[in-house]
Amino acid sequence: MKLAIMQPYLFPYIGYFQLINAVDLFILYDDVNFRKRSWINRNKILLNGHEHMYTFPCKGISQNKLINEIQVDTTTKFIEKFFKIIQYAYEKKAPFYNETLMLLNKIFQSSEKQSIAKFNHISIVEICKYLNIKTEIKIASEASPQTNELRRENRIYSICKQYNGSTYINAMGGKDLYNKEDFSKKGLTLQFISPITTELNYTQLNTLEFVPWLSIIDVLMNNSKQNCQTMLNAYTVK
Repeated sequence: MKLAIMQPYLFPYIGYFQLINAVDLFILYDDVNFRKRSWINRNKILLNGHEHMYTFPCKGISQNKLINEIQVDTTTKFIEKFFKIIQYAYEKKAPFYNETLMLLNKIFQSSEKQSIAKFNHISIVEICKYLNIKTEIKIASEASPQTNELRRENRIYSICKQYNGSTYINAMGGKDLYNKEDFSKKGLTLQFISPITTELNYTQLNTLEFVPWLSIIDVLMNNSKQNCQTMLNAYTVK
């Protein structure tokens, strides 16, 4: 059993979905502290050939609150503004605009008046369905609430034990946090996933130079499901 754990990011980049695709069980840490200026409520698309940061407004933002305690402000005014930006950036230019727009509409229709954690959970699940990613996704506060008081790798050990995990896979950034020998002492194999960047380039709109690591929205707008699935497997794990 291969596991991975990440915070619930907002329409995250392709590498996030590669990690989901690489494991059998993916846990969303919705019960850890919200971090300002993180990827929890913002991300980037391509607008007029340049990176454009969009942010989902949230109520009562505080780093002393858990992610699942932060309410996303999905008012009609905000939703209309978000879709206008998407329309301006991609309509009539992106080859898979209609398919992606239908997916976004479905996500918003099923996630009104939710915490940002729940909104992101719903969006991640729906995108995985769209891309035919079969990985089981669970929410930490529901699936493993007894581990909430544990910190860092101790919580990971506990969750892996709970689900009979043998291998824990983390993004490359985790190399500064986790040690393979420490995991081995707990009977776990620690591996790190690394995207093969040369295989993740695709034709983007209005730009002469490829802009990497944008939101999955940009990937979906410009690539068929088949191309997306090819990119999902463009990684190494070791």
